[in-house]
Amino acid sequence: MDVFREGSLVKSYKIGIGYPQFPLPTGFRKAEMIIFNPTWTQPNESWASNPGLVVSAGAAGNPLGPIKIPIGGANLIHGGKDLWKIGTFASHGCVGLTNGQVKDFAKVLAEATDTELKEDKMAWYLKRRTLTQVVKLARLVPVELRYETIVIEDGQLHIYRDVYNKKGNTEENLRAVFDVNGMNFDTVGSEEKARVLAALDVMSGRVKKPLTATPTPIANQTKEEKLAAAAARKAEADRVRALRAKRNRNRRFGFEWERLSGASESEYWN
Repeated sequence: MDVFREGSLVKSYKIGIGYPQFPLPTGFRKAEMIIFNPTWTQPNESWASNPGLVVSAGAAGNPLGPIKIPIGGANLIHGGKDLWKIGTFASHGCVGLTNGQVKDFAKVLAEATDTELKEDKMAWYLKRRTLTQVVKLARLVPVELRYETIVIEDGQLHIYRDVYNKKGNTEENLRAVFDVNGMNFDTVGSEEKARVLAALDVMSGRVKKPLTATPTPIANQTKEEKLAAAAARKAEADRVRALRAKRNRNRRFGFEWERLSGASESEYWN
């Protein structure tokens, strides 16, 4: 989640997203207020244990945390999420933040909209956990919810897993992202292009595991060249094993490619 003011990035937050059966919506919304110590009404949904039940502010069973920001419909930006839920499935269609994140976000949102909300006032609200307080933003904030699994940021190509199965991880979309960023995918080296397309297949679910290139044997190699090639294959095998070990330690989604600018390559697999 990125916060912009007058076209400049103010701050970014990692978030928890909606479960596959309850995806985050896409499109344009708006934020008009910050609600401290919100109540929660269980929705009339199959996953709710007691539809219609109102859970009071500050109660142990209230999943919204200390702050919520309505963005239209039943969708919210709110706290209450454990840290391990950030970066993975965490909600039934809301943008999930930890309590620390949502407090910081409320402060950033107030400052970005020139809303009168001093830190001591926030502290006063948050201290009275059972008392709901509504702060209207001085300016309406447009909110754009996007689902993009292919992104270029700071010269780096990121290919993320298509968690909502919208079939967007295609070469056509990849080329379109390059075009939008003033780049041409055909100028990428053949080896790097093959790696990117292989990653695209993995993140789309078309294949089940990362693909690694098989070295092409060269005829009439000298003994020294054969030894060098064998050492290179061993180094590549060691690299793949290290990446697989790293995958098991990471909870992130996606594939990060850092070679567009000649930097080193890093891969993260969930």
